[in-house]
Amino acid sequence: MSKIYASFLVLFICSVAYSQNAISLKGKVVEETTKTPIQSATVYLSNAKDSTVVDYTITDKNGKFEFKIKKITQPVFLKVSFVSYEDFKLALKSIEADKDFGTVSLKEAIKSLNEVVVKGQAPPIRIKKDTLEFNVSSFKVRPDANVETMLKQLPGVEIDADGKITVNGKEVNQILVNGKPFFDKDGKVALQNLPSDIVNKVQITDTKTKKEEKTGAAASSNSASINLTIDEEKNKGFFGKVMGGKGSDGRYESSALINYFKNKRKISVLASSNNINSIGFSMDEVFDNMGGGRNSSVWMNDNGSFGINGRRYGGGSGITQSNMVGINYSDEWTKNSESSLSYFYSGANTKNDNKTNQTNFLPSGNFTTNSNSSSNEDRYTHNVSSVFEYKLDSLTSLVIEPNFTKSNTKNRNLATQSSFDATNAMLNSSTSNTNNENDANTFNNTLSFTKSFQKKKKYLSLVFENENGTSTDDDYIQSNTIFYQGTVTEDNRNQFNKSKTINANYRTEFEFTQPITDSLQIKVGLEYKIDKNKDSRNSFDYDPANQSYSVVNDLLTNEFNSTEKTFTPNTGIIFNRKKYNFTANLGTNVINFNNDANYLNVNSTLNKEFILPYMNAYGNYRFTKTKNLWINYNYNYSLPSARQILPIEDLANPLNTYIGNPNLDLNKNHGIYLSYRDFDYATKSGYGMYTGGNFYDNQIVSSVTYDENRKRTTTYANVSGTYNSWLGVYWNKTIKKEANKYRFELRMNNNFGLSKGYTDGEKYQAKTYSFSPRVNFTYDYGELLTINPSYNYSYNTTNYTNYVIGSASNFTHKFNLQVTNYYPKNWIFGNDFGYTYNSNIADGFKKDFFLWNTSLSYGFLEKKLMAKIKVYDLLNQNQSAIRTITPTTIRDEENTVLKRYVMFSLTYKLEKFAGKEKKSSGRFNW
Repeated sequence: MSKIYASFLVLFICSVAYSQNAISLKGKVVEETTKTPIQSATVYLSNAKDSTVVDYTITDKNGKFEFKIKKITQPVFLKVSFVSYEDFKLALKSIEADKDFGTVSLKEAIKSLNEVVVKGQAPPIRIKKDTLEFNVSSFKVRPDANVETMLKQLPGVEIDADGKITVNGKEVNQILVNGKPFFDKDGKVALQNLPSDIVNKVQITDTKTKKEEKTGAAASSNSASINLTIDEEKNKGFFGKVMGGKGSDGRYESSALINYFKNKRKISVLASSNNINSIGFSMDEVFDNMGGGRNSSVWMNDNGSFGINGRRYGGGSGITQSNMVGINYSDEWTKNSESSLSYFYSGANTKNDNKTNQTNFLPSGNFTTNSNSSSNEDRYTHNVSSVFEYKLDSLTSLVIEPNFTKSNTKNRNLATQSSFDATNAMLNSSTSNTNNENDANTFNNTLSFTKSFQKKKKYLSLVFENENGTSTDDDYIQSNTIFYQGTVTEDNRNQFNKSKTINANYRTEFEFTQPITDSLQIKVGLEYKIDKNKDSRNSFDYDPANQSYSVVNDLLTNEFNSTEKTFTPNTGIIFNRKKYNFTANLGTNVINFNNDANYLNVNSTLNKEFILPYMNAYGNYRFTKTKNLWINYNYNYSLPSARQILPIEDLANPLNTYIGNPNLDLNKNHGIYLSYRDFDYATKSGYGMYTGGNFYDNQIVSSVTYDENRKRTTTYANVSGTYNSWLGVYWNKTIKKEANKYRFELRMNNNFGLSKGYTDGEKYQAKTYSFSPRVNFTYDYGELLTINPSYNYSYNTTNYTNYVIGSASNFTHKFNLQVTNYYPKNWIFGNDFGYTYNSNIADGFKKDFFLWNTSLSYGFLEKKLMAKIKVYDLLNQNQSAIRTITPTTIRDEENTVLKRYVMFSLTYKLEKFAGKEKKSSGRFNW
């Protein structure tokens, strides 16, 4: 632990050392005639050779600017730009010492009645209040580049091998086109499919809620948002691409994306079908939808959460054949309204064979369960979502965001399992054949009314949210369970269970903010929410006489209801200064919690009332333009479910009986998050750290007892002093020399946790720790060659107290090498090679494997037509072997995975703007 903090301390000391050795550049910008200081003018340095931006800043309210850089020995330009003024430009042979440029005067651009006599060039970077704006025409990209390639050219913007985007070290969680989502807010479809030359500006802001957007309040998020504005000349026309592929072993893929833009109107249609475990759209221009090293790199989010690209491509559980179609429409129907509407249909079939070996730790002795299952699942989903924004007047707006989802899932599963004790004596075994169909409907809506006043930062907001859902399950179960110890020897079931869940959740929020000074605001608010949940199950045994499921099984038939009503008055303060902003809210949660159930014709009722504190606070401190500290705190609670709190037996599972505990308290925890980041333009390097966790005053945990057959009885209990937390540090640097570009990245993630629980009446605790360093290097030679090796090591250990074993641990090695060659002209040759090793896998599970994907493509007709041949899993070694360590078990699992196939595909691009078909040139002219 001390080594981890020491590594961050070294980074911090290096930063301080750099700031002490940096050169200071300063000056003052004024209007030429009146000598009035100009605030928010853009001041930047650019290389004389290629016009790339070295560093930038903006002037303060006194017109002054200052930034620190390292020595520059080559010629550069100092440029100053402001709207409606002529640009200032000063040539410098080098910068090797502190320099004061004195007063810089800007001359107002002279306009005649018919034309602009003096026309200034738009600066590559401009800052407007809280928005960083890039002028795309100032950055060079190849003619056929997509938006992702263009973003990589912008200073401060980094896109790693996993597709994770950061700006000045801040993670991007939303990408918009003309202020609207392009199908979804994560922007993957837009990044990979929009051509870069239709984009005029790239605007970067902190991600805000609708209320924060409308009121101009500081963002409560620590993430960034990118908005792509379409060039007016390119905002009339259509573009897209169509792809189809046929492969070996019956593999295939196809997709189409067509976009039509006309001023404010935008219509996009997408469709896909494949059987290669893909979401359906190319997330990589070289490998399209193939999984592997590029599409399954593991990384840790800055909030400590774990992810694999945010989506699961190949390599998951089973092989999926999927179909998808979607349409997105946005327009301004009237002068003061904006609207967007999306519809998605997705359907999939997944087949999987699963093999699991699980060791369970008990005070009375370990036991092991081996299981095998085969499943076949069909599912489809319809989703309609929309946003309607109405500007009632210049200060008042109304936003309505309805969303409807309908889904259906049918699952057929054949399974066998058997359990043995430490002496290999049989405890129990079972076989089962289940058929389940789930049908779900959900409607949710958010209505936001915002009223601003003439007095700046004074506003009133009302928010109403609802979520209504119904889910029904039809389960046909045939099972046979044999117990080899004790007096009960067998449990046979042939049943039909019909379960239904109904949720009705409503929330109303009122907030009024009043400015006290330019930098201080106070706010008062009220929140009232109602959450209603109904959970019922009707069970019927099979009657051989009439060959139907008609015999009511009273032991498995029950109904649970719960209602939570929470009233929260609160007040808060907001500080907004140039260097920092801070918001704190305090209040009281008054909770009324009612539960009832009907079981065996007996009604059970349990009502409770709680009074809890309401607390949250977040703040941001900007030490300099590059250094930023963010902190967030929340006091959170969650109520137990009716099944957890009502003392009723649930016998649905023949190997696990559940019983509620009426003495349960709530889950209560303190959530803390802190991050520090620094990204320097002059050195093209950045570093940072993030840490946080959830610390529980009280937590609901399972209390499990086992009989001699290792049949479980599970109830619930309260524990305190548990936590889960994380700490991470990272460093990256980019070096560019002529056509050579080098990017280095080091990242280290750590997770710490303390769990408590009860097994066979004995209280145990388990401390978990995971350590995951990662090294990544990328080399680019112009646009001809990219080489990207990476290595990730992950170590996980759990130490037990008052338990049958002292500790358990495992580690993994993951090495990946990606090489992409764009030479000769019109050819692209890509290789993606990965090696994975997982220690301590149980006997019968392979510990390591190689995964090698390769692709070769050629562009015809000025790259409008692309022919491609790909080989997935060239060595035919892909596998899915997973080890999971929990406080009570070690679980090894293996699932069906996609194996080697060869795919030939054709992709055709459509681009036509303003009535003219776009002529695209090749990557290079030789």
